[in-house]
Amino acid sequence: MVQTLALTFDDGPDPDGTPLVLDALAHHDARATFFVIAPRAAAHPDLVARIVSGGHTVGLHCDEHVRHSERDADWCAADTRRALGRLQDLAITPTLWRTPWGDTAPWTEQIATDHNLQIIGWTVDTHDWRGDDAEQMYAATRAELNAGAIVLAHDGLGPGATREHVAETAAYVEKIAAHGRRHRLALAALA
Repeated sequence: MVQTLALTFDDGPDPDGTPLVLDALAHHDARATFFVIAPRAAAHPDLVARIVSGGHTVGLHCDEHVRHSERDADWCAADTRRALGRLQDLAITPTLWRTPWGDTAPWTEQIATDHNLQIIGWTVDTHDWRGDDAEQMYAATRAELNAGAIVLAHDGLGPGATREHVAETAAYVEKIAAHGRRHRLALAALA
């Protein structure tokens, strides 16, 4: 039985960052899950198509990147419907949902259920949005990179990001792929 490590990416697709991440994944024949911001996906259908053709999973992140706890249930339901509609226009029907910042409210689970979505968190946070280099991120996460871990990274520059590019995240993919080989862990998309 193959043990897996799940790489996940939020806040894309991004015309600069997503291709770098996809290239790094392809170099290692690795799969990942991309939690997309729907307007960005609609603006870059070519990147969404490349994600899908690479064997990766596309999940929902949001339409508007806002914490659920800062809004009410009606707002979140409308945001979710808009996002899913935009993705449906790209022939994408996600089953996985990572809320912005992983933040939920008492009604988030019901909205997920209403749309047949499974809420996905993470067990390992790269904090790549800060601009740490790949070696720093790997050193900080190495002990947690075990079978069944879900790694949070970002292929786009989302709200709150203090970095200017995604190059170090792509370099981190190289390091985690080598880690996976050493520990017999396949880099797999969430299903």
